[in-house]
Formats: sequence, structure tokens, C-alpha cells
Amino acid sequence: MTETVRAAIRTAPRTTEIRELPMPDIGDSDALMRVEVAGICGTDVKLYDNPVIGGPVIMGHENVGVIERAGAGFSRLHGVAVGDRVFVEHYVGCYHCEWCRIGEFRHCEATDWRTNPDARRFGYTPSTNPGTLWGGFAEYMYLPWNAVLHKVPDGVTAELAGLVTPLSNGIEWALLAAGVGYSDTVLIQGPGQQGLAQVVATKQAGASRIIVTGTTRDKARLELALELGADHVIDILEEDPLARILALTGGRGVDFVLDCTSRAGVAPVLLGVDALKRREGVLLIQGELAAFPDFPVKKITEKAITIKSARGHSYRACELALEQLASGRFPLHKLATHRFALDDVDLAIRTLGGEGADDVIHISLLPGMTREQIEAL
Repeated sequence: MTETVRAAIRTAPRTTEIRELPMPDIGDSDALMRVEVAGICGTDVKLYDNPVIGGPVIMGHENVGVIERAGAGFSRLHGVAVGDRVFVEHYVGCYHCEWCRIGEFRHCEATDWRTNPDARRFGYTPSTNPGTLWGGFAEYMYLPWNAVLHKVPDGVTAELAGLVTPLSNGIEWALLAAGVGYSDTVLIQGPGQQGLAQVVATKQAGASRIIVTGTTRDKARLELALELGADHVIDILEEDPLARILALTGGRGVDFVLDCTSRAGVAPVLLGVDALKRREGVLLIQGELAAFPDFPVKKITEKAITIKSARGHSYRACELALEQLASGRFPLHKLATHRFALDDVDLAIRTLGGEGADDVIHISLLPGMTREQIEAL
């Protein structure tokens, strides 16, 4: 093994440099993973445009790879050995607090960069910290003792396992947070990777009617939504979405609204409030809106709407996502639409951000492969 590692370093907004970094020392309680796939999602686009943490950062928080080196203590703690393929959550919890004890590492203070300036999180932590390789946009990634690992089942390829993060988010938000279940009616707003993951999750849970909204630019994504189990899709630029939703539900409205839009303003939330059934519907929203003037509190209380927040995933959601991928029930490989080499990180992120093809859903960065090797796949 070489003693240096090639890594893509974000040095400023929308700026990446490929650098050779020293291979970190691996002791008894840590490990080194050879990165096979680092997924790129909408969060990467936002962090690339407007970094929330200063300093040089190796981005990449959806990481799958093979254990290359491991200390004896690390192997005992995690039950892994050299050669095992694993999915690594981006959270790096303390393993001691009440949240970590129940597998909710996302809520641990040790990994929450919003409240802890010294937090550890893959794809966020500056490379100036001990271990250096704190993100998947590199040939190798450093794994401290408190990394959160999941073994990838036999038969699940690295690229397919690269979909665990969006799929686990879909399971967490739709099923574990919102509570979608058998015979429920669901409106999913936005057919990106999160929205499509929620189509799969709600279909698996037994939802009786799944409606997905998007725009004309989302034509290919809306078609894939139908293939993954949606019952109806609506182009909100071509027809009145509320009128169509009410027509499809006999005027009743839906039981659940899952907002998976990004940078779409308040319109999806307002549509969701109107599209929910007369009483006791559930609205799941993300944290995209910094403010909401004239928030319709009166209508929400009159309809007794419950608002839930979408925030990351739990350990259980990741395990369920891996089981879903291993089952082969849905053609989930179709979510992984584009591949890029390490040298093309900047292009990959910009492509997902809309500066390229319209048919992009989820991008797989393959740090161990060249452009020529990827083109030959």
C-alpha cells in the first residue's frame, strides 16, 4: 500500500483541489477503509456552494468501502475484519449518551456541527483534525473507534450500497417519523432521490395510493416513480395539483404529505396543508425554510394537522435499507444514474446541482477508478 492518499479537498466555496495526503497511522482502536463509492446528494450541492464549516474539508458523507487495515480493538468492537465491505454512517457519535444508546446517533452532541464546533462527522470535519481523511471524496477514509458501521449483505454491490443514505432517509422520514402504514394515502412532493426512496418505503409499508408531484423537468424521475410503485404522478406546471389530488382521492385528500422538495419556497407546504384530509393528517417537512411569513396556523389547527420534521436517519433505518436493497424487490439500481472519477468531483457536484443533464438522480463517485475505467463499465 502506498503511504499517500489522493483526496479532493474543498478549499473554498465551489472550489476543489486534488491533493496527495499522508496515510494516517492506524492503531489498536481505529481502521482504514478503501473507498469504493461515495454518493453525492443535494446536501453536498448546498455545502459546496455555501460551506458551513471553515478550513479544508474532504466532502463525502454517503460512503461504502472495504476495510483495508483495522486495529484489533476496532475489529472486536465492530465485529469486522480486513476485506469486509461496509457502509459508514456520516455520524460519529459518542456511544455513551442516551441517543447513541438507542441507535439515534444523529442526535448526539458529539456529531452535531450546528451546536458543537468540535463535532466529528464524515464529509463535514476539516482534514486538519487527527486522522485527516474525514470524507469519502478520497481513495481511503479514516475510521475512528466510534465510527458507525453496517456490514453490506452478500450480493449487494458497492454502488447499490451507495444508495443506503437516501433509502434510509426515506424509511426514517416516511415510516418511522411520519408513520405511514397499511392502506394509507400519501402525497410525496419532489421526485428526487429522497422522494423516490419514500415511494419505495411507503409502497413496502402497504400504502394504498401514492401520488408524486414534480415539474416538467422531472419527466424521467416521475416515470421512475411509477416504476417504483407510485400510483399517480402530477406535473404541477401542467395541471392544478390540488384539484388533481382531490379528484384522485374522491375529494377526501391524503393521510400524509411528505415534502421532499428543495429550494422550492413555501408553496409545497401550503399545497400540503390543503391536500391533507379534513382531520388528523400528517405533514412531514425538511429544514429548507429559514422563515415562513404568514404561516397558516389557523388552517393547521382547524384541520388538526400534525407536523413532523425530517432529519437524517437512525441505525435501524440503515439496517432496513440494506435489507431492502438485498431483497431485490424494487429496481433501485435505477436511482444511481451517473458515475464520476475522483478528478471530476467539481463537475459531479455541479451536475447534480443542475448545471448539466436533467436526468440526474443520484451520483456515484468512484475514487479508485479513472475516467477511462468508468467509461468502460
